[in-house]
Amino acid sequence: MKSPLLIFSFLCLSFAGFCQTATPPKDTTKTWIIHGQNTFLINQASFNHWAAGGTNAVAANLVLDYDFNYKKGKWNWDNKAIVGYGLSKQNGTGWRKNDDRLILNSLLGYQVDSKHWLYTFYTNFQTQFTDGYNYNANGSRILISAPFAPAYLTFGPGFAYKKNDNFRINISPAAARFTFVSNDSLSSVGSFGVTRGKKSLFQFGASLDGYYKANIATNISIENILKVYENYLKQPQNIYMDYTLNLFMKVNKFVTVNGGVELINDPYAKIPVLNNGVPETHSLFQVKQIFGAGLTYKF
Repeated sequence: MKSPLLIFSFLCLSFAGFCQTATPPKDTTKTWIIHGQNTFLINQASFNHWAAGGTNAVAANLVLDYDFNYKKGKWNWDNKAIVGYGLSKQNGTGWRKNDDRLILNSLLGYQVDSKHWLYTFYTNFQTQFTDGYNYNANGSRILISAPFAPAYLTFGPGFAYKKNDNFRINISPAAARFTFVSNDSLSSVGSFGVTRGKKSLFQFGASLDGYYKANIATNISIENILKVYENYLKQPQNIYMDYTLNLFMKVNKFVTVNGGVELINDPYAKIPVLNNGVPETHSLFQVKQIFGAGLTYKF
């Protein structure tokens, strides 16, 4: 368990919560509230006879982020879909992906006597669209992931604190988690914790899902997403953690500057590395960063 990382994640969530400003009143007569945003980001760097040196590079990312929230009486049903894909290119390397994700979240809740507490049933699914590779210095590559390899499905009953659509925490003390590895070559080596030759892994444990979105300044907002899972069945101290911090800076109605960092600690994801020329696989702390300016359409 990487406890300092978990502490850091909770501090970031807390910071966003303290910075949260009041949200505008909603139309309480609606049972469905649907909103989202489509964002296309571009990064580019170009050098020509530049004395300090530099490498030409370009990147493009598309992110679709939609929310479908239902409320009637004591029933709440919050659904979120995120689709992201991006490519980057540097001189001499060709095009390589820098983002690839499909995430579906669903939280069905029934309000108890307290205004903000709910009994819940939580479901999360996530996977990717294309093959992923680990690139060596000599230009060769090793397949490390593929569509539905991995794919994760987590679900279970629990309870949640929901202040509004921008602040909620759900805890499920009895959550099932399936890991699917549909690719034959990856399953044959036991990628992502599956038994060699098998294409699925079952876990049973506890999950925590936290979400905060807040305005920290005029036209600047910050979003925090935290997922934690502890497996009761095997090595409970090896906790899965996925924390995402997104920063949105609005220039005008359509132009934005967006940045994001994602931190993942997954004890079952083994990354190929070379140790004194000998190929090995290790569970490594994963970091992804994206920053760019582009067009955003909200509805």
